[in-house]
Amino acid sequence: MTSPDPFRVIFVCTGNICRSPMAEVVFRDLAERQGLGSRIVSRSAGTGDWHLGERADDRTIDSLARRGYDGSRHRARQFTAAAFADNDLVVALDRTHERILREWAHDEDEEGKVTLLLAFDPDASTHDVPDPYYAGADMFDSVLGMIEAATRGLFRQLEPALRLPRSPRTFGASSGGLP
Repeated sequence: MTSPDPFRVIFVCTGNICRSPMAEVVFRDLAERQGLGSRIVSRSAGTGDWHLGERADDRTIDSLARRGYDGSRHRARQFTAAAFADNDLVVALDRTHERILREWAHDEDEEGKVTLLLAFDPDASTHDVPDPYYAGADMFDSVLGMIEAATRGLFRQLEPALRLPRSPRTFGASSGGLP
């Protein structure tokens, strides 16, 4: 494409303080390390409004830091209907989020933007990234490991198109690009 617009990805979980901020940070880091940081916008949001404006959970920030990521600037936001138009890909962290997002979609194009993160990890034993909120630090580290593996798979799928000039809506329901 001749457009300089970056590919926009939003990761969605429940409250936007644990799983989706991890995915946002990890995906952005992957893009930057591959020299494609200017070609991708990585965001996150929650389906609920419980934590609007709050930092990521301290255990999320700590888990990210233990692996060399910085999640300290994150502030929780809620997914809105406008986010479909503002993003090229909407990545749900579990099937409940996927179902909610598909229900919120206004048409087939928006619904076609929704996918599950773990669909990009061929070794995943589940479709759902578990919510670590009521668990300890070990669970946050385990969840981060799942997210790292799946975001690497997602990035590998997107990377060839990111290295080429983009055409409008390279990925989506009508192109048959992403699952």
